[in-house]
Amino acid sequence: MTKDPVVDVYPAGEPNYAVPPGETIREFLDELGMSQRQLAVRLGLTAKHVNQLIQGLVPLSPEVAQRLELVTGMSARMWNRLEADYQSARQRLRHRGDMAELTAWLAEMPVSELVRCGDLPAETDDPRDRVHQLLMFFGVAHVSTYRELYEAPALDFQRTRAPGARPGAVATLLRLAELKARDIACDPYSRQGLEASLDKLRQLTLQPPGVLLPLMRDICARNGIAVVIVPDFADTHVKGMTRWLSADKAMVALSTHHDSAGELWFTFFRAIYQVLRHGRTKSMVWIHDGRPGVDPMEREADAFARDLLIPPDQAAGLASLDSPDEVRRFADRIGVAVSVVAARLPGKVRMRGKHARNIDFSEFCHAR
Repeated sequence: MTKDPVVDVYPAGEPNYAVPPGETIREFLDELGMSQRQLAVRLGLTAKHVNQLIQGLVPLSPEVAQRLELVTGMSARMWNRLEADYQSARQRLRHRGDMAELTAWLAEMPVSELVRCGDLPAETDDPRDRVHQLLMFFGVAHVSTYRELYEAPALDFQRTRAPGARPGAVATLLRLAELKARDIACDPYSRQGLEASLDKLRQLTLQPPGVLLPLMRDICARNGIAVVIVPDFADTHVKGMTRWLSADKAMVALSTHHDSAGELWFTFFRAIYQVLRHGRTKSMVWIHDGRPGVDPMEREADAFARDLLIPPDQAAGLASLDSPDEVRRFADRIGVAVSVVAARLPGKVRMRGKHARNIDFSEFCHAR
């Protein structure tokens, strides 16, 4: 048996062409002065099939590779490697041909924010590398799959509530939340357990951020919900998101795009309502801009969060609150944080200190 000839199956760089293993077959025929028909007889194949192999029109199967080893003296392993390299090169060239579309997609994405967060490497000289990194970040093989799994919820959100939002940035926040939520161990989802925990979750509004977040996560995890904090990207307007990661595990994500702890609690309970009341297949992106919900689902979630935090039989007293002291006494009486009450009184009473606006998310442990 002759040794395999030296074949450069891993050429340096990335050529802009793909060489089928049929070229090596052609060289073999030229060297021996053998016709394609004669080779077909020796291989036990049709002349048409051999011609298609030489032109790269049909794949070189492992069975044919074994036959070629017997006829040519080149090992089946080498023929299989030549075929694998050819298919890999074809795929690379197809990918390169799609670069116009992929480059346009790259421009839609918040690359600088992902670099700043450490989710993408800081340096790359080739946009193809960035595209590859983004596809890996989203865990998809094609941009079309990304659009179906991540951008569709973002577009729904954009059309309904935030026409200035960037769908790519919203989709990226959704993926960041998903990745963080996967690392949180949860018991199987229990609607009954979650409903029974609502009062405990409401009582957490009285705790400082560094204490309440671990407790919130623990209560929710015991009922099948992973709670995560995601950063505030420019031009997203996102307050919170919900998504089912499996049949037994849901995700609630809260962004740092909140002006006060009271507003954050409102977003949280809206998301909890979505988990409790609606199907496991729908993702939701939430904002809170002071306007009533634009569809029944939003209006229901608004009412649920509003009435849970401040029961309707107590809410009538909000109209008479005219000073910070009155707000504090009211909050103490109904058992919620002052910030929750202040969020229902925009501009009416100016709160100071820890109850003022501009919540400091650095207080939330593990905000990344």
